[in-house]
Amino acid sequence: MRWTFWLAAAAVLLPACERAGGPSPGSGPGGEGEDGKVRVVATTGMVADLVRNVGADRVDVRALMGPGVDPHLYKASEGDVRRMSEARIVFYNGLHLEGKMTYVFEKMGGRIRTVAVTSAIDPSLLLAPPQFQGAHDPHVWFDVSLWMRTVEPVRSALSDADPDHAPLYRANADAYREKLGELHEEVRRRAGELPESKRVLITAHDAFNYFGRAYGFEVRGLQGISTATEAGTADVQALSAFIAQREIPAIFVESSVPRRSVEALQAAARARGFAVDIGGQLYSDALGPAGTPEGTYTGMVRYNIETIVKALSRSAPD
Repeated sequence: MRWTFWLAAAAVLLPACERAGGPSPGSGPGGEGEDGKVRVVATTGMVADLVRNVGADRVDVRALMGPGVDPHLYKASEGDVRRMSEARIVFYNGLHLEGKMTYVFEKMGGRIRTVAVTSAIDPSLLLAPPQFQGAHDPHVWFDVSLWMRTVEPVRSALSDADPDHAPLYRANADAYREKLGELHEEVRRRAGELPESKRVLITAHDAFNYFGRAYGFEVRGLQGISTATEAGTADVQALSAFIAQREIPAIFVESSVPRRSVEALQAAARARGFAVDIGGQLYSDALGPAGTPEGTYTGMVRYNIETIVKALSRSAPD
Protein backbone atom coordinates (compact mmCIF):
# COMPACT_ATOMS: atom_id res chain seq x y z
CA MET A 1 0.00 0.00 0.00
CA ARG A 2 2.73 2.50 0.92
CA TRP A 3 4.60 1.89 -2.35
CA THR A 4 1.37 2.47 -4.26
CA PHE A 5 0.92 5.73 -2.39
CA TRP A 6 4.38 6.97 -3.35
CA LEU A 7 3.85 6.13 -6.98
CA ALA A 8 0.64 8.14 -6.86
CA ALA A 9 2.38 11.00 -5.08
CA ALA A 10 5.11 11.08 -7.68
CA ALA A 11 2.49 11.08 -10.44
CA VAL A 12 0.93 14.19 -8.87
CA LEU A 13 4.17 15.94 -8.05
CA LEU A 14 6.23 15.40 -11.18
CA PRO A 15 3.78 16.94 -13.67
CA ALA A 16 3.48 19.93 -11.35
CA CYS A 17 7.25 20.24 -11.37
CA GLU A 18 7.37 20.00 -15.14
CA ARG A 19 4.72 22.72 -15.51
CA ALA A 20 6.84 24.99 -13.35
CA GLY A 21 9.48 25.55 -16.02
CA GLY A 22 11.53 28.60 -15.13
CA PRO A 23 15.03 29.74 -15.90
CA SER A 24 16.83 27.25 -13.70
CA PRO A 25 16.40 23.54 -12.98
CA GLY A 26 16.01 24.32 -9.26
CA SER A 27 13.00 26.55 -9.78
CA GLY A 28 9.44 25.59 -8.95
CA PRO A 29 6.13 27.46 -9.20
CA GLY A 30 6.23 30.19 -6.60
CA GLY A 31 9.89 29.46 -5.83
CA GLU A 32 9.98 32.94 -4.35
CA GLY A 33 7.32 34.28 -2.04
CA GLU A 34 5.63 37.64 -2.44
CA ASP A 35 8.21 39.09 -0.07
CA GLY A 36 11.04 37.89 -2.31
CA LYS A 37 12.19 35.17 0.07
CA VAL A 38 13.39 31.83 -1.24
CA ARG A 39 10.66 29.28 -0.62
CA VAL A 40 12.03 26.08 0.93
CA VAL A 41 10.54 22.84 2.23
CA ALA A 42 12.38 20.71 4.80
CA THR A 43 11.33 17.27 5.97
CA THR A 44 12.23 17.11 9.66
CA GLY A 45 12.47 19.79 12.31
CA MET A 46 16.24 19.31 12.56
CA VAL A 47 16.68 19.96 8.85
CA ALA A 48 14.32 22.96 8.94
CA ASP A 49 16.24 24.49 11.86
CA LEU A 50 19.51 23.98 10.01
CA VAL A 51 18.18 25.80 6.93
CA ARG A 52 16.81 28.66 9.05
CA ASN A 53 20.20 29.19 10.67
CA VAL A 54 21.94 29.44 7.29
CA GLY A 55 19.18 31.24 5.39
CA ALA A 56 17.95 33.54 8.16
CA ASP A 57 15.50 36.20 6.93
CA ARG A 58 16.15 35.45 3.26
CA VAL A 59 14.44 32.07 3.38
CA ASP A 60 10.84 30.98 4.01
CA VAL A 61 11.15 27.47 5.49
CA ARG A 62 8.23 25.05 5.85
CA ALA A 63 8.80 21.81 7.78
CA LEU A 64 6.70 18.82 6.81
CA MET A 65 7.13 16.96 10.12
CA GLY A 66 6.33 18.71 13.37
CA PRO A 67 7.10 17.88 17.03
CA GLY A 68 6.52 14.28 17.99
CA VAL A 69 6.37 13.01 14.40
CA ASP A 70 8.28 9.84 13.56
CA PRO A 71 10.01 10.26 10.15
CA HIS A 72 10.46 6.49 9.75
CA LEU A 73 6.69 6.05 9.56
CA TYR A 74 5.67 9.39 8.07
CA LYS A 75 3.22 9.47 5.18
CA ALA A 76 3.06 12.67 3.17
CA SER A 77 -0.33 14.29 2.64
CA GLU A 78 -1.59 15.86 -0.57
CA GLY A 79 -0.81 19.21 1.03
CA ASP A 80 2.80 18.13 1.58
CA VAL A 81 3.12 17.13 -2.07
CA ARG A 82 1.71 20.50 -3.14
CA ARG A 83 4.11 22.38 -0.85
CA MET A 84 7.07 20.48 -2.29
CA SER A 85 5.93 21.21 -5.85
CA GLU A 86 5.81 24.95 -5.04
CA ALA A 87 9.22 25.11 -3.35
CA ARG A 88 12.46 26.32 -4.85
CA ILE A 89 14.45 23.72 -2.89
CA VAL A 90 13.48 20.67 -0.87
CA PHE A 91 15.96 19.76 1.88
CA TYR A 92 15.86 16.33 3.46
CA ASN A 93 18.04 14.29 5.80
CA GLY A 94 18.83 11.41 3.46
CA LEU A 95 20.31 8.02 4.45
CA HIS A 96 16.77 6.62 4.14
CA LEU A 97 15.53 8.40 7.26
CA GLU A 98 12.43 9.50 5.36
CA GLY A 99 11.68 6.01 4.05
CA LYS A 100 9.71 5.87 0.80
CA MET A 101 9.79 9.65 0.45
CA THR A 102 13.29 9.15 -0.93
CA TYR A 103 11.72 7.82 -4.13
CA VAL A 104 9.84 11.09 -4.65
CA PHE A 105 12.96 13.17 -3.95
CA GLU A 106 14.93 11.21 -6.55
CA LYS A 107 12.20 11.70 -9.16
CA MET A 108 12.02 15.41 -8.42
CA GLY A 109 15.70 15.89 -9.26
CA GLY A 110 16.19 18.20 -12.26
CA ARG A 111 12.73 19.74 -11.85
CA ILE A 112 12.85 20.99 -8.28
CA ARG A 113 16.20 20.97 -6.55
CA THR A 114 16.39 18.37 -3.79
CA VAL A 115 19.27 18.33 -1.33
CA ALA A 116 20.16 15.58 1.13
CA VAL A 117 21.93 17.51 3.89
CA THR A 118 23.96 14.43 4.84
CA SER A 119 25.53 14.23 1.37
CA ALA A 120 28.74 15.96 2.50
CA ILE A 121 29.46 13.47 5.29
CA ASP A 122 32.31 11.10 4.42
CA PRO A 123 30.78 7.60 4.25
CA SER A 124 33.69 6.28 6.31
CA LEU A 125 32.30 8.27 9.25
CA LEU A 126 28.86 6.69 8.99
CA LEU A 127 27.68 3.69 10.96
CA ALA A 128 26.33 0.71 9.03
CA PRO A 129 24.86 -1.78 11.52
CA PRO A 130 24.32 -5.23 10.02
CA GLN A 131 20.66 -5.26 11.08
CA PHE A 132 19.99 -2.20 8.90
CA GLN A 133 20.22 -4.22 5.68
CA GLY A 134 23.41 -2.67 4.34
CA ALA A 135 22.26 0.94 4.72
CA HIS A 136 23.76 3.59 6.97
CA ASP A 137 22.32 4.68 10.29
CA PRO A 138 20.62 8.02 9.47
CA HIS A 139 20.63 9.53 13.01
CA VAL A 140 23.77 11.60 12.43
CA TRP A 141 22.46 14.69 14.25
CA PHE A 142 23.21 13.03 17.62
CA ASP A 143 26.92 13.61 16.96
CA VAL A 144 27.15 17.38 16.76
CA SER A 145 30.53 17.20 15.02
CA LEU A 146 28.88 15.23 12.19
CA TRP A 147 25.89 17.56 11.99
CA MET A 148 28.34 20.43 11.42
CA ARG A 149 29.07 18.84 8.03
CA THR A 150 25.45 19.31 6.93
CA VAL A 151 25.86 23.10 6.92
CA GLU A 152 27.81 23.22 3.65
CA PRO A 153 25.22 21.54 1.37
CA VAL A 154 22.62 24.00 2.66
CA ARG A 155 24.88 27.02 2.11
CA SER A 156 25.77 25.87 -1.37
CA ALA A 157 22.17 25.24 -2.44
CA LEU A 158 20.90 28.56 -1.10
CA SER A 159 23.78 30.44 -2.73
CA ASP A 160 23.01 28.82 -6.08
CA ALA A 161 19.32 29.69 -5.78
CA ASP A 162 19.92 33.24 -4.55
CA PRO A 163 23.42 34.29 -5.69
CA ASP A 164 22.95 37.96 -4.81
CA HIS A 165 22.92 36.96 -1.15
CA ALA A 166 25.67 34.32 -1.27
CA PRO A 167 27.95 36.37 1.07
CA LEU A 168 25.16 36.41 3.67
CA TYR A 169 24.73 32.65 3.48
CA ARG A 170 28.46 32.10 3.82
CA ALA A 171 28.68 34.35 6.88
CA ASN A 172 25.70 32.64 8.49
CA ALA A 173 27.12 29.20 7.73
CA ASP A 174 30.50 30.07 9.25
CA ALA A 175 28.85 31.47 12.39
CA TYR A 176 26.59 28.45 12.80
CA ARG A 177 29.46 25.99 12.35
CA GLU A 178 31.35 27.80 15.10
CA LYS A 179 28.29 27.61 17.34
CA LEU A 180 27.96 23.89 16.70
CA GLY A 181 31.64 23.33 17.43
CA GLU A 182 31.17 24.95 20.84
CA LEU A 183 28.08 22.82 21.46
CA HIS A 184 29.99 19.63 20.63
CA GLU A 185 32.62 20.45 23.24
CA GLU A 186 29.91 21.34 25.76
CA VAL A 187 28.24 17.95 25.33
CA ARG A 188 31.59 16.18 25.68
CA ARG A 189 32.25 18.01 28.96
CA ARG A 190 28.82 17.18 30.38
CA ALA A 191 29.12 13.52 29.36
CA GLY A 192 32.55 13.38 31.00
CA GLU A 193 30.97 14.28 34.35
CA LEU A 194 29.49 10.78 34.47
CA PRO A 195 31.77 7.89 35.50
CA GLU A 196 32.35 5.54 32.59
CA SER A 197 30.44 2.77 34.36
CA LYS A 198 27.30 4.94 34.40
CA ARG A 199 27.43 5.89 30.74
CA VAL A 200 24.85 3.35 29.58
CA LEU A 201 21.96 4.79 27.59
CA ILE A 202 18.82 2.70 27.03
CA THR A 203 16.05 4.13 24.89
CA ALA A 204 12.95 3.14 22.95
CA HIS A 205 14.70 2.62 19.62
CA ASP A 206 18.28 2.36 18.47
CA ALA A 207 18.72 6.00 17.49
CA PHE A 208 21.61 7.09 19.70
CA ASN A 209 24.57 5.12 18.33
CA TYR A 210 26.30 8.23 16.93
CA PHE A 211 25.77 9.89 20.31
CA GLY A 212 27.33 6.90 22.03
CA ARG A 213 30.35 6.84 19.75
CA ALA A 214 30.96 10.59 20.02
CA TYR A 215 30.45 11.00 23.75
CA GLY A 216 31.47 7.67 25.24
CA PHE A 217 28.17 5.92 26.00
CA GLU A 218 27.21 2.28 25.65
CA VAL A 219 23.87 2.44 23.84
CA ARG A 220 21.02 -0.06 23.74
CA GLY A 221 17.69 0.42 21.98
CA LEU A 222 14.61 -1.73 22.47
CA GLN A 223 13.55 -1.40 18.84
CA GLY A 224 15.83 -1.33 15.83
CA ILE A 225 17.24 1.73 14.10
CA SER A 226 13.93 2.20 12.29
CA THR A 227 10.78 2.30 14.43
CA ALA A 228 9.10 0.33 11.66
CA THR A 229 10.74 -2.68 13.33
CA GLU A 230 8.78 -3.62 16.44
CA ALA A 231 10.34 -5.14 19.54
CA GLY A 232 9.22 -8.62 20.50
CA THR A 233 8.89 -10.33 23.87
CA ALA A 234 12.37 -11.83 23.54
CA ASP A 235 13.84 -8.34 22.98
CA VAL A 236 12.13 -7.02 26.12
CA GLN A 237 13.29 -9.95 28.22
CA ALA A 238 16.89 -9.78 27.00
CA LEU A 239 17.20 -6.05 27.61
CA SER A 240 15.49 -6.23 31.01
CA ALA A 241 18.02 -8.90 32.05
CA PHE A 242 20.84 -6.57 30.97
CA ILE A 243 19.34 -3.72 33.00
CA ALA A 244 19.00 -5.82 36.13
CA GLN A 245 22.48 -7.31 35.80
CA ARG A 246 24.15 -3.94 35.25
CA GLU A 247 21.87 -2.14 37.74
CA ILE A 248 21.11 0.64 35.29
CA PRO A 249 19.38 3.42 37.28
CA ALA A 250 17.27 4.89 34.47
CA ILE A 251 15.92 4.25 30.99
CA PHE A 252 14.39 6.82 28.65
CA VAL A 253 11.27 7.34 26.57
CA GLU A 254 11.36 9.32 23.32
CA SER A 255 9.07 12.09 22.15
CA SER A 256 8.40 10.50 18.76
CA VAL A 257 7.96 6.89 19.94
CA PRO A 258 5.04 5.59 22.06
CA ARG A 259 5.92 5.10 25.75
CA ARG A 260 4.44 1.65 26.02
CA SER A 261 7.54 -0.23 24.87
CA VAL A 262 9.76 1.41 27.50
CA GLU A 263 7.08 0.95 30.16
CA ALA A 264 6.96 -2.75 29.24
CA LEU A 265 10.74 -2.88 29.63
CA GLN A 266 10.48 -1.23 33.03
CA ALA A 267 7.84 -3.78 34.11
CA ALA A 268 9.99 -6.68 32.89
CA ALA A 269 12.96 -5.43 34.92
CA ARG A 270 10.71 -5.06 37.96
CA ALA A 271 9.59 -8.67 37.51
CA ARG A 272 13.26 -9.63 37.83
CA GLY A 273 13.43 -7.85 41.17
CA PHE A 274 15.06 -4.63 39.91
CA ALA A 275 13.25 -1.29 39.93
CA VAL A 276 14.55 0.91 37.13
CA ASP A 277 13.33 4.50 36.79
CA ILE A 278 12.14 6.20 33.61
CA GLY A 279 14.68 8.99 33.59
CA GLY A 280 12.73 11.35 31.35
CA GLN A 281 11.79 11.98 27.77
CA LEU A 282 14.45 12.48 25.12
CA TYR A 283 13.98 14.16 21.77
CA SER A 284 15.20 11.73 19.14
CA ASP A 285 13.68 11.89 15.65
CA ALA A 286 11.85 15.19 16.17
CA LEU A 287 12.46 18.52 17.87
CA GLY A 288 10.37 19.85 20.73
CA PRO A 289 7.48 22.31 20.41
CA ALA A 290 8.08 25.54 18.51
CA GLY A 291 8.90 28.47 20.77
CA THR A 292 10.70 26.33 23.38
CA PRO A 293 14.46 25.79 23.68
CA GLU A 294 13.89 22.16 22.64
CA GLY A 295 12.25 23.43 19.46
CA THR A 296 15.72 24.21 18.08
CA TYR A 297 18.52 21.78 17.32
CA THR A 298 20.96 23.29 19.82
CA GLY A 299 18.26 23.45 22.50
CA MET A 300 17.29 19.83 21.86
CA VAL A 301 20.89 18.67 22.20
CA ARG A 302 21.34 20.55 25.48
CA TYR A 303 18.05 19.26 26.85
CA ASN A 304 18.96 15.67 26.01
CA ILE A 305 22.41 15.70 27.58
CA GLU A 306 21.13 17.42 30.73
CA THR A 307 18.32 14.86 31.06
CA ILE A 308 20.68 11.93 30.51
CA VAL A 309 23.38 13.10 32.93
CA LYS A 310 20.88 14.00 35.65
CA ALA A 311 19.08 10.63 35.47
CA LEU A 312 22.16 8.44 35.20
CA SER A 313 23.95 10.29 38.01
CA ARG A 314 21.48 8.82 40.49
CA SER A 315 22.21 5.62 42.34
CA ALA A 316 20.30 2.55 41.17
CA PRO A 317 16.85 2.39 42.80
CA ASP A 318 16.51 0.17 45.89
